[in-house]
Amino acid sequence: MADLSVEFCGIKSPNPFWLASAPPTNTGDQIMRAFDAGWGGAVWKTLGQPIVNVSSRYSSVDYAGRRMMGLNNIELITDRPLDVNFREIAEVKKRYPKHALIVSLMVESKRDAWHEIVRRAEDAGADGLELNFGCPHGMSERGMGAAVGQVPDYTCQIVQWVKEVAKTPVIVKLTPNVTDVTFPARAAEQGGADAISLINTINSVTGIDLESMTPRPAVHGASAHGGYCGPAVKPIALAMVASVAQSVKLPISGIGGVSSWQDAAEFILLGASTVQVCTAVMHHGFRIVLDMIDGLSSYLDRKGLRSVNDLVGRSVPTYQRWEQLDLNYRVIADIKQDKCIGCGVCYAACYDGAHQAIAVKPDQRGRSAVEILEHKCVGCNLCSLVCPVDDCITMKRIDTFGDQRLPWTEYSKNPSLYPHIRSNRHDQ
Repeated sequence: MADLSVEFCGIKSPNPFWLASAPPTNTGDQIMRAFDAGWGGAVWKTLGQPIVNVSSRYSSVDYAGRRMMGLNNIELITDRPLDVNFREIAEVKKRYPKHALIVSLMVESKRDAWHEIVRRAEDAGADGLELNFGCPHGMSERGMGAAVGQVPDYTCQIVQWVKEVAKTPVIVKLTPNVTDVTFPARAAEQGGADAISLINTINSVTGIDLESMTPRPAVHGASAHGGYCGPAVKPIALAMVASVAQSVKLPISGIGGVSSWQDAAEFILLGASTVQVCTAVMHHGFRIVLDMIDGLSSYLDRKGLRSVNDLVGRSVPTYQRWEQLDLNYRVIADIKQDKCIGCGVCYAACYDGAHQAIAVKPDQRGRSAVEILEHKCVGCNLCSLVCPVDDCITMKRIDTFGDQRLPWTEYSKNPSLYPHIRSNRHDQ
């Protein structure tokens, strides 16, 4: 079986599945139960000067029958005394010495304040420190969180302050609420960070109560923007992780909508060495990690890979700028008529929303049959995405020369018959 153990910037972990700094890591009891369930590591809920949290504090976006596709929160950092947190950190590390225990930190932008909390966290037994430069609400209004992560100079400066006293690895957690996440990533690297984690939550308002006309979640008739997370943010997180992987040479911990082993594998392929999970645990509990461990292990075995390290970053070279893509590569839609149910969804989508490359005609059974107008099809994929039948509409490769189109399958049988097609169009 594949080896799932990882070493992340010098921190050893039984597997790459960590709990993110969030409500599931608010207490030592929660983290110990998570480790018993199989999680390899955990990032303690952010410590700083304890604050008073609001009530209520969560709202969600449901879609197509799925609950909590996206989760919004206006909760802030720990509201528990620091002495209590540090005592529990020491107890967890004593009982689970082989698990990764990272402590998330956020204090005001003063060198002495950072020095003090770093020393206290390490004295309690932290394996590493995660600097929260991403919280998008509440703390950022106080000059912390995203207010730091959105200014590369501040990011670099505070990392330098932390590195003056830190004896354990320093991980910088980045905010996605920026135009280009690579700028703060490079600033963190310049400041001496040992690793990067991303993404933190995204600025959001999940909806309005149409009866009270108040945004959700409501706090005595009012609300505020919060941080958005969950499956809905995964595409944004993947893009940012890939961009950072191409921009810095630091290890990456991927965060954002990880709910399954497949999600984890995607983050790892784009450069992450570990993944952090929050919303899925808040929805389903700690035991989801069992499926993640089993699924990732089986996937590595099926691919003939011996460890997680063999998977890290394999997809990064294929993540390119648009202008680098091959404009000679062509595909068109292909409908398997024996699978088509005649619903007409593809026709409506293509005719009203794309390139009008699908025709409809009655078939012998009196139903509507659809066919691709190949001379109009641009290979946009929309029809295959909306089709409700698996593998009914697929995309087939073609190559163009003059006014003719040649399916890739035909070319590949005997390329010598088609010398007028440039070979660089047919790279494997």
